[in-house]
Order: sequence, then C-alpha cells, then structure tokens
Amino acid sequence: MNTPAQQTTSPQTGLAFEIGLLLLLSLIWGSSFTLIKIAVPTIPPITMVAVRVTIAAVLLIVIAASQGHALPRRGSVWAALIVQGLLQSALPFALISWGEVHIASGLAGVLNATPPIFVLIIALTTGRGRQAISGRKIIGVALGLAGVAVTMGADALSEIGTAAPLAQMAVLGASLCYALAPIWGQRFAGLPAIVTAAGAMSCAALLMLPTAAVFEQPWTLAPPPARAIAAVVALAVVCTAFAMVIYFRLIHTLGPLGTTSGSYLRAGFAVALGTAILGEHLTSSSLAGMALILTGVVAVTVPALRKPTGAPARN
Repeated sequence: MNTPAQQTTSPQTGLAFEIGLLLLLSLIWGSSFTLIKIAVPTIPPITMVAVRVTIAAVLLIVIAASQGHALPRRGSVWAALIVQGLLQSALPFALISWGEVHIASGLAGVLNATPPIFVLIIALTTGRGRQAISGRKIIGVALGLAGVAVTMGADALSEIGTAAPLAQMAVLGASLCYALAPIWGQRFAGLPAIVTAAGAMSCAALLMLPTAAVFEQPWTLAPPPARAIAAVVALAVVCTAFAMVIYFRLIHTLGPLGTTSGSYLRAGFAVALGTAILGEHLTSSSLAGMALILTGVVAVTVPALRKPTGAPARN
C-alpha cells in the first residue's frame, strides 16, 4: 500500500524525470547544429538529411522489432506518419542543413529556439487550447518575435534576396515545422513511442532519398572526409534515432508546448558548442536577440512545467 508521502512525491518524481529527459533531448539536439556545420561543407544538405534519416529509420525499425513491436498496417496511420515524418524530420532537417551553409551554427540554434512561440501563435489563431493562454504568454510571444527581428538585424532588410537572410528564414521555417509536429503527433498516443518514431522516420527516408537523387546526385560526389562521415553517423544515431524515442514520449507526457520548451535550452547548447568547437562568434545584435528570444520562450513555457501534483502537464 502506498503511504501518503509516497502518493505525494510520486507525481513530482515523474515530472522531474520527464524534465530530465527534456534537458537531455535539448543537449542532443543542440549538438546537432555543430555536427551539421561539420558535415555540410563536403556533404550537400539534402544528401546529408537523406543519409541521416535512412540510418535512423533502419535502427529504429530494428529496435522496435527487438522489443516485439510491429509497424502499423493501416493505410490511414501511414498517411498520418508521412505528414509527421515531413514536419518533424524531412523538411526541417533540410531547411536547417541548407541554412547552415550560409550562417553560423550558433545563430541557427538561436533562430531555432522559437517553436514554443509558434505553438502559442497557432493556439491563438486556431482556438486550440486558447483558454490556457495567459497575458504572460502573450507577452512572451511578443518578446520572442522581437528577439527574432533583433537577431536577424536591420541589415537583413537591405539584403533580402541574398543567402544569409534567406538562410535565417529557412531556419525559422524549420521552427514552424517543429511547432506543428508535436501538435500533429498527439494523434499517435495509442502507439508505443518507438513505433511512432520508426514509422515517421521511415516516411522521412522515403521522402528524402529520391529528393537527394534528383537534386544532388550523391553518387557523383567526391568521398567526404572521415570527420564529416562521423558527424552524419552521430546525427543519425544519437540526434535522430535516440532523440526521436525521447521526443515522442515527451509529446504524451509534457504536451506540445512543454516539449517545444526545450528549444531555448537547445539554443544555449548550440551557441556554446559552436563557440567551443567551431570557434564561432556572435554579434552583439545576435546576443541581444537571443536574450529576448529566451526570455520570451521562458515566459511562454515555464508555467506549463510547474504542475505540483497529478500527471505531467499536457498543453
């Protein structure tokens, strides 16, 4: 029989564990920006994404099978998984990888801290979960959007059409995908996380392999250096396969807004790793914009992670 003390602490322990997983996921995905920057000079972005998601899909299918799970058989489920694979992996991975050809990994990480803001904007415009939106969260959205503007800088307005502003917009487009993905992913609550991850990643691979073949003809490329190959393998195994299992679990335990709240931590990890490993430097406007973005995202998300009792919060 559970004692009152056990009944009081158990939900808190469960929430602490989920937040610990969120921290781990943020670190893993924060490191992906550095790994992409290492690989993309010698491996074109679409090819890199195709290899990344294919390796991850195979690994996830093997893990699911070893645990006794079968992939879904219904066509309607696979249709939904195609959308999930596009939103969560294929499209944002390609946008970020192309963006990092032209901008620093730290800046990409800062711009990619905005999914929680997009989640809240979607809630405001569609009415989904609008009753849970407070004035503090709306202020957070405004701060986050101001931070994006400051990060991109006034000079971006005079450089529209050049690579850097378009690259920044591509990374923001990836953030929008990351905001839509957990909302869409809630429909897979009846599937084990490993099955959802394997199915979505398989669909992403089916989308990206022919795309890479058409646009980049990877068989014509010179062999990449070992450093780039190692970076892609790490992206596939750790930042994709392992991370996706955690991600689909968190969608069901913390909800879309809680899950995307790891974005501001991911941005910090991306900046730190880009500076430490790649020697990148951020401008003062980028640092000021990052501060605004992180303040805005914290304002949007922190209340969602402060549930004193009961099951981990859903948003």
